[in-house]
Amino acid sequence: MGRTVSVLLPLAVDGPYTYKVPAGLDLAPGDIVRVPLGPREMIGAVWDDPVDPSVGHNRLRAVLHRYDSPPLDASLRRFVDWVANYTLSQRGMVLRMVLRAPDALEPPRAVPALRLAGKAPDRVTAARQRVLDALAGGEPMPKSAVAGFAAVSSSVVNGLVEQGVLEAVMLPPPPLTLPPEPDHARPTFDPGQADAAALLRASVDEAAFSVSLIDGVTGSGKTEVYFEALAETLRMGKQALVLLPEIALTVDFLDRFARRFGHRPAEWHSEMPARLRERVWRGVATGEVQAVVGARSALFLPFRKLGLVVVDEEHDTAYKQEEGVIYNARDMAVVRGHLGGFPVVLASATPSIESRVNADQGRYRRIVLSVRYAAAKLPEIQPIDLRVDAPERGQFLAPSLVAAIGETIANKGQALLFLNRRGYAPLTLCRTCGHRFQCPNCSTWLVDHRFRGQLVCHHCGHTEHRPDQCPVCDAEDSLVACGPGVERVAEEVANRFPEARRIVLSSDLLGGVKKMREEFDAIRNGAADIIIGTQLVAKGHNFPLLALVGVVDADLGLAHGDPRAAERTFQLLAQVTGRAGRAGGESRALLQTYAPEHPVIAAIASGDREAFYAREIEARRLAVLPPFGRLAGIIVSAADRATSYGYAMALRRTAPESGPVMVLGPSEAPLAVLRGRHRFRLLVQAPRAVDLQGFLRDWLAEAPAVRGSLRVQVDIDPQSFL
Repeated sequence: MGRTVSVLLPLAVDGPYTYKVPAGLDLAPGDIVRVPLGPREMIGAVWDDPVDPSVGHNRLRAVLHRYDSPPLDASLRRFVDWVANYTLSQRGMVLRMVLRAPDALEPPRAVPALRLAGKAPDRVTAARQRVLDALAGGEPMPKSAVAGFAAVSSSVVNGLVEQGVLEAVMLPPPPLTLPPEPDHARPTFDPGQADAAALLRASVDEAAFSVSLIDGVTGSGKTEVYFEALAETLRMGKQALVLLPEIALTVDFLDRFARRFGHRPAEWHSEMPARLRERVWRGVATGEVQAVVGARSALFLPFRKLGLVVVDEEHDTAYKQEEGVIYNARDMAVVRGHLGGFPVVLASATPSIESRVNADQGRYRRIVLSVRYAAAKLPEIQPIDLRVDAPERGQFLAPSLVAAIGETIANKGQALLFLNRRGYAPLTLCRTCGHRFQCPNCSTWLVDHRFRGQLVCHHCGHTEHRPDQCPVCDAEDSLVACGPGVERVAEEVANRFPEARRIVLSSDLLGGVKKMREEFDAIRNGAADIIIGTQLVAKGHNFPLLALVGVVDADLGLAHGDPRAAERTFQLLAQVTGRAGRAGGESRALLQTYAPEHPVIAAIASGDREAFYAREIEARRLAVLPPFGRLAGIIVSAADRATSYGYAMALRRTAPESGPVMVLGPSEAPLAVLRGRHRFRLLVQAPRAVDLQGFLRDWLAEAPAVRGSLRVQVDIDPQSFL
């Protein structure tokens, strides 16, 4: 009987398929192969599962091809299995996140080039002489490069090739990145930073799993400190990965990386061209690429010898993937470090409650950086009580904030106005008949985007032209924008400070990532006086001239029942106010609020972050919420409400009776309709020691079959409760 192997395919399947191994082909777990599946051919990976003995050998189909690509190593295969088991996802869908660049599986093609063949041309013109001079050094060059360097047309080059003066050769493709130099520009640290860097270097030298949490105030040099761990990793000949929460952060970070290590790292994110992604994927697999900076999906790259993962801004909710395989990249980074036996570094000025508790309980090493680097000082933070210092009618900036902006720009400083709400206004209504513009696909209001002249749904992307009259009662001049967004604040700023240079930063403004990066550069270079932005501006940016931060609505994140609302609001306000004063000098942050006595606002204003953490941790402990308990969300959705509700009720009735596990719901989701699907939620709460995945797996196995438009989604450790 011939040899067989198990092959896991990147499909919505949990187990591998069994295939015959053709004669002369040697396969081992991790090899990437092409196999037949029905009428198709698919790329998959040889897996560690034992083959299915129930299938007769004669009925099996054979592996078609093994790719000339390094195999997926054992720790990555264990990671795929672990993520699937933890998130209750199919293993094939997790593997799909690994095999994202199929064209990278074969070696890159050689590049055609030209060099001197040693023969003289029949006659030498000025143009031909320039070509000969360009290649006189002996190094082959691509034809286009020769023509460009010599400033001649391609016909001149072709003529020399035809005469045999130039000959064609094949060159290996140029390297994707140059190797980072660990000792290129070693920084000067203050004593606290030096101690922190020494601890991180020691954790890398141990070459064993550990987790270090860098808990440092904004501007304390966290990046330069963890760069020392990265440098030590490179010295040991291993690869390093740095995760960032937003693509927009990347350019400034890449510049800092290049200043420290001499060359930029490779990037990995969704905005990259497909060809570049393929080169990065293969470079990581072969070990050519030594350092990668990327978004959460970079965690699934097939590193050949990964020795360090850094999760910067570890508290950020952008690390949670909410669709497909639902996972938190921060937590999965820790798992990958554990399975691979290497250190993980988490860094934040406002650590998540989970990470802080893990540090307090000794599972993580907490490294505290309590002061800003060099001459920089933290801003003075003051709340503005809007019950006392109210904006003028129809305006949204309090008089004291307006005065502070004027004073700041008069002193040649920059002012940042922060409002975590995109567009011009969150709601448009008709004051004649009361009609409100709602998304036809979602149970949410359409947001007025005045700059684009559109009404937009931020959940499904539906857009409408903003009409001049009410579509219900035909009343003209009756449409009213209710509430402010950043565009409306920008309009008020333009009216109050017409001479000031303004930039609006929001993720949905036209121009994409490239335009956004240009605007960040403009702010850093002093080309703006007033910046108006959403939470995009709170994510780790360094604006050296920023002297004032004004938070337009500090209460915004506290207005709903999300159990993480206080933590998120505290993190957001601390991060955005921390943008001020990073390059030295006096700076201020003003928080507009109707509740200055709220614990979150009071903690930010007083700078007493420890009191906030102590209060929030104790509240979580008493409520048995994460990290002291476990949560899972189950979202049932369907094309109609009756089907969704009926299945949610049937699912609830089949829930196992388990004393320590509570099943709450079903209840209509706060966002009851999303992209045309009606949604009901169940919430499962359990003590930390309970096998929550086992409970859910047994429950879902007994649940009614999912048919038609029904869909059941499981979210382990939910971050969003919409």
